[in-house]
Amino acid sequence: MATWIPESASRSTAPLRLGVLAAIAREPVALAGLGMVALYAAIALTVGFLPLRDPLQVSADRLAAPTAAFPFGTDALGRDLFSRVLFGARLSMQVAVLSVAAATAAGGLLGLVSGYLGGLVDLAIGRVMDVFFAFPAILLALGIVAALGPDTRNVIIAIAVVYTPIFMRVVRGPVLALKARDFVEAARAVGATRARIIFRHIVPNLLSTLIVQVSLALSWAVLTEGALSFLGLSAQPPAPSWGVMLNEGRQYLEFATHLAIFPGLAIMIAVLGFNLLGDGLRDALDPQRR
Repeated sequence: MATWIPESASRSTAPLRLGVLAAIAREPVALAGLGMVALYAAIALTVGFLPLRDPLQVSADRLAAPTAAFPFGTDALGRDLFSRVLFGARLSMQVAVLSVAAATAAGGLLGLVSGYLGGLVDLAIGRVMDVFFAFPAILLALGIVAALGPDTRNVIIAIAVVYTPIFMRVVRGPVLALKARDFVEAARAVGATRARIIFRHIVPNLLSTLIVQVSLALSWAVLTEGALSFLGLSAQPPAPSWGVMLNEGRQYLEFATHLAIFPGLAIMIAVLGFNLLGDGLRDALDPQRR
């Protein structure tokens, strides 16, 4: 006899699959954020193929103002700031994507287990997450990187650890509500396994929440990587990191402001783009507005 699949479960993600792009197109905020993020991602993915100067190559044109030859000017060692800012996008994107992906996987799994099983499992996971929530996010990241050592890989680990409890809480709440829904009870009544219920009926209904949270987490990851590299705890000089460039340019602010302006603008555009995209996605994926 064929297994009956609850109709409400199969239809629950249809608006997400079919209407997300149309919903985003109706949200000017989401479109603006999407444009900024697309530009940021395009630069990060293609910068190695662009006809740019070597970001580590020094020259005699030191602290030069922006010109046609050097659109963003040069730094104290004569390195092309335009090239360094564009290459910095690749490093920033790498840290943000890897750290948020790890946090999403770990936090999402913990949230699913905690919310679905409940009881002592939920209590134990929740109390462990409370320990991480007791520390301010940036201070926890600083402590982890300081303990592991200043390195880009350790920054990825630190950001992932900081954001794992947040994703756990974001996932746990909806799971608690979804597991009591009629279509989940119906699937359980016809003999569906626990894994099938979770991945076939619960996870698809979490995607809209996770998409919004991921976009906001990426903005925080970009900002954190810049802050840690500014403090000398992430990429080390002469790496083309936005935070490193800001740190190098702060001593020349009086007569070479371009050294801080352009990497600062790069961070601002990336963070603002993810924030606008997250806010727009939240509105676009709101079922009450569709």
